Amino acid sequence: MNKFSLFTLILCFGISLNAQKVAFQEFNLDNGLHVILHQDNTVPIVVTSVLYHVGSKNENSERTGFAHFFEHLLFEGTKNIGRGEWFKLVSANGGKNNAYTNSDYTYYYEVFPSNNLELSLWMESERMLHPIINEIGVETQNEVVKEERRLRYDNSPYGRWNEEVRKRIFNNYPYKRSTIGKMEHLDAATLDEFIAFNKKFYVPNNAVLVVAGDFEIEPTKKLVETYFKDIPKGEKIEQIAVHEEPILEAISGETF
Repeated sequence: MNKFSLFTLILCFGISLNAQKVAFQEFNLDNGLHVILHQDNTVPIVVTSVLYHVGSKNENSERTGFAHFFEHLLFEGTKNIGRGEWFKLVSANGGKNNAYTNSDYTYYYEVFPSNNLELSLWMESERMLHPIINEIGVETQNEVVKEERRLRYDNSPYGRWNEEVRKRIFNNYPYKRSTIGKMEHLDAATLDEFIAFNKKFYVPNNAVLVVAGDFEIEPTKKLVETYFKDIPKGEKIEQIAVHEEPILEAISGETF
């Protein structure tokens, strides 16, 4: 072992010994919502996030792109937040927010000054309980997703590389599908199909709520219960179990 390798090993060992330990509390509500609270009063900021266990792997093979589509669609508005008002409400209260989707989950979050913790919890409970899913929202977000596909995949150098790799390394497991899906599947979907997808996956027993930052544990527990405990539990979701043979030789012979 040379001196550089030895120094690197010692450095990594020292970092691991001094790694920050993150203290947290977790509990479940009666409706199945899993809650994780991490208190850190260093700065007056709080992050509220909800992770739903639904990604591209959970989709019907003839209706790909649904999970990513819902990443967009669930910003359209709720029973008590008007269409187009979500982002205005966040920014008007000093916050920022976003979401992303991958093969396994969809993740939404808000970052607010800590005095707006209750607002963030209310907004996420609204998204879970009272989303508005209608034709105008579906049509609007369909065009948004199509433009995203054109920008990031169809008209981008190497944009479709990820799609092609997925198709070649997975034969059976649904990771072979790209997260953004096929536009013809979204075009063919009916409003009832979108409503059914929401009812199945965007439910408390398929979600994890995480609050991190400047707050007090006990009052926050009460707020979580106030806003989330009465949201109805959904049907049990069966986990995907598909056997995939290991890759034992190089994949070649096709041009990407």
